[in-house]
Amino acid sequence: MTKSEKVTFVINTLNELYPEIPIPLDHKDPYTLLIAVLLSAQCTDIRVNQITPLLFAKADNPYDMVKMSVEEIKEIIRPCGLSPMKSKGIHGLSEILIEKYNGEVPQSFEALEALPAVGHKTASVVMSQAFGVPAFPVDTHIHRLMYRWGLTNGKSVQQTEKDAKRIFPEECWNDLHLQIIWYGREYSPARGWNLEKDIITKTIGRKSILNEITK
Repeated sequence: MTKSEKVTFVINTLNELYPEIPIPLDHKDPYTLLIAVLLSAQCTDIRVNQITPLLFAKADNPYDMVKMSVEEIKEIIRPCGLSPMKSKGIHGLSEILIEKYNGEVPQSFEALEALPAVGHKTASVVMSQAFGVPAFPVDTHIHRLMYRWGLTNGKSVQQTEKDAKRIFPEECWNDLHLQIIWYGREYSPARGWNLEKDIITKTIGRKSILNEITK
């Protein structure tokens, strides 16, 4: 199979499996998505979705968030991990949104990545899911699967993002990154992996990985 045939196979298979694509993090607008994505760093989406209703009940916009202290935010989000950094980031970015953007989340990568505790991946998720701008945020699932499928060398998340953007059509990026995440969780996890159920890796997987598994 050529690389372009592999790419077509991946897109077609994922479209069949996930014609409707749920958004993993619960939110109601760009601000609540931004906060949820920030909280998801080194934390499961399930845990984030348990914590955000508690936080958003007190503050679901920057104006209410800055009325809370960093300490109060930290107490609520503690189960998500990294709470000292995340609470400062949430309070700090809420202040900046009020001062610079009239309380709105800016619609540019540059402006988002300038906010406290917001990195490139968080900005990419917000641009993609809140504003529909083509982006390809790479998380651990996408990084793992792109390597398993022989579509990147797996050297870094940055390289995986570059390769994904190069080989997949831009109009597919926003759906595809979510479809790959769901596929990774369901069929191609890091542990407890059953190759028989993982049709994509079984069909186009990197030979060294397939040989290792079938030994």
